[in-house]
Amino acid sequence: MNQLHLFLPCAAGVEDLLVAECQAITRLPAQAISKQRGGVLLRGSWRDVMLLNLHCRLAQRVLVQLGLSEYRHEQDLYRAAMGVAWEIWFTPKQSIKVEVTAQHSPLNSLNFAALKIKDAVCDRFREKAHGVRPDVNTQWPDVRIYAHLTTDACALYIDTSGEPLFKRGWREATGDAPLKETLAAAMLAASGWAAGDDDLPPLYDPCCGSGTIAIEAAQIACNIAAGSLRRFAFEKYLPFQAHVWSAIRQEAADAVVKPAPGQKALIYGSDVSHRMVDFAQRNAERAGVADVIEFRGGDALQRMPPIEGGGVMVLNPPYGERIEVGGVAGAAQTGRYGARELAQTEDGGDFFNQLASHWKKNYPGWTAWMLTPDLKLPGKMRLKESRRVPMWNGPLECRLFRFDMVAGKMAKP
Repeated sequence: MNQLHLFLPCAAGVEDLLVAECQAITRLPAQAISKQRGGVLLRGSWRDVMLLNLHCRLAQRVLVQLGLSEYRHEQDLYRAAMGVAWEIWFTPKQSIKVEVTAQHSPLNSLNFAALKIKDAVCDRFREKAHGVRPDVNTQWPDVRIYAHLTTDACALYIDTSGEPLFKRGWREATGDAPLKETLAAAMLAASGWAAGDDDLPPLYDPCCGSGTIAIEAAQIACNIAAGSLRRFAFEKYLPFQAHVWSAIRQEAADAVVKPAPGQKALIYGSDVSHRMVDFAQRNAERAGVADVIEFRGGDALQRMPPIEGGGVMVLNPPYGERIEVGGVAGAAQTGRYGARELAQTEDGGDFFNQLASHWKKNYPGWTAWMLTPDLKLPGKMRLKESRRVPMWNGPLECRLFRFDMVAGKMAKP
């Protein structure tokens, strides 16, 4: 278990950030970690598996590669899966689920491919466990098995995470279109807000929704492990050693740094919907960072800076698909955005133009990082971006724009 091939999938555009995060968590040499399309491949130990699950903020899962072979037909997949020693990872008393993804695969049916792999896993257990085979559970399996097919190669993985890693364990209250925690963490990482700084600048999200960006930032500032409130699939696997995992968790708990009593808040969030501010506050309490964040209600077009002297804004503002979820102008103010913003942002234009004017007038010295699928947004805001970072929000191709604010106009990049 000391020479495992691990693959950590992530959102497109986050690969370089994930490489740096994996190096920081595992302390592995640079040659042991390589960037792949849609993720990071590394050679690590079983201890690294536990560390990555506990601390990683950018990856979607931590997968262990157990097989890699060429194939042409479904029967080749069956033989590949039969050759994997599944019995050293779990027992036939545990339920399984097989999922298949593909890129330019010649096979006609991925469902049939998944069925052949499932049959192989069960048949191997019949041979090794005197006729006993694992059951299939498509909803809440103990073991998730993944196969990824390319034109001629099949990679087989066992998932050590269980629920995807963006499910941190603190979110219970959300709006209509919550931002995934992994994407919020990627926005913060791309902004460089916490890149080795002992003295972090103030951070503000003026469209905070249920508080995802602010809460991720607060946990980073307090050095709280991303997965400290949840369980993982590897805890059910045969290589798992409870005492080792307990020591790793204790080490993470001992590393938490909380502000001194009475210390001024570092992170701020506001939203036009007071219902969402309440959601954000309750989420922050569950995440253990309510004393680090100051949430308030208020329209982003009117809200003044929460602190003097400048800082960093990171936001995922209302746009297109998200606005449509909340309704149109005149709708009851029970959704993600209030009726006033919706009336002015039905096409995403007026809101951003007014927001830029508000920032130029009232936010000199601030740097704003804004995630949007609208590549023409800087032109709509009459602002010149100093950086643009490609990033995907689910199926939406987005850009994370950086705007450096000076009084009355934009600074040149």
